Amino acid sequence: MKIEIWSDIICPWCYIGKRNFEKALAAFPHREQVQIIWRSFELDPHAPAELPGTLEEMLAKKYHTSKQETAAMVARVTEAAKTAGLEYHLDKARTGNTLAAHRLLHHATNKGLGDKATERLMHAYFCESLPVGDRAALARLAPEFGITEDEALKVLESEAYAEAVRADEARATKLGINVVPSFVINEKHLITGGQPVEGFAAALRQAMTESA
Repeated sequence: MKIEIWSDIICPWCYIGKRNFEKALAAFPHREQVQIIWRSFELDPHAPAELPGTLEEMLAKKYHTSKQETAAMVARVTEAAKTAGLEYHLDKARTGNTLAAHRLLHHATNKGLGDKATERLMHAYFCESLPVGDRAALARLAPEFGITEDEALKVLESEAYAEAVRADEARATKLGINVVPSFVINEKHLITGGQPVEGFAAALRQAMTESA
């Protein structure tokens, strides 16, 4: 069974969806037969390396919401994260362009370290205030998932894997994907959003039944 997952480092529902999917997969009897492929998706490919102001200010401007509405939105996603076992600190989030992070993830994937790298970068952004568009900050995290800081910085200071990121995004467009997270099972079933554990579990069971 092949599962492709489109996500962005700065998407709060992507990390929630990732955690709930992992819980469903851990309880899935056929988990050893599942191949997971992480795909890149930039929520704002035109963003600067670091956006000024707070995350709430950015969201209010993007969605044309009031300060109170935006605060409520952030509170809801923070509570959903807590339910999934994650401790978000969105008031300290340093959002920005994620192309460099995606390129580093592709490099990690080529070394068989994609899962570890995705987890570490998401945790760093949502829980540790990682400036996601800062190449030096990204490189400093690399040893924690098996890549030296110098090697990571060399990748990030080049244009390596930019075409791979664009290819992932082009494939998303071809499949009609315009939101993340998006989980595509065996190129047939599309699941979107930070689904609950049981939602992912049911999808896994259905896909396995169909492929039997």
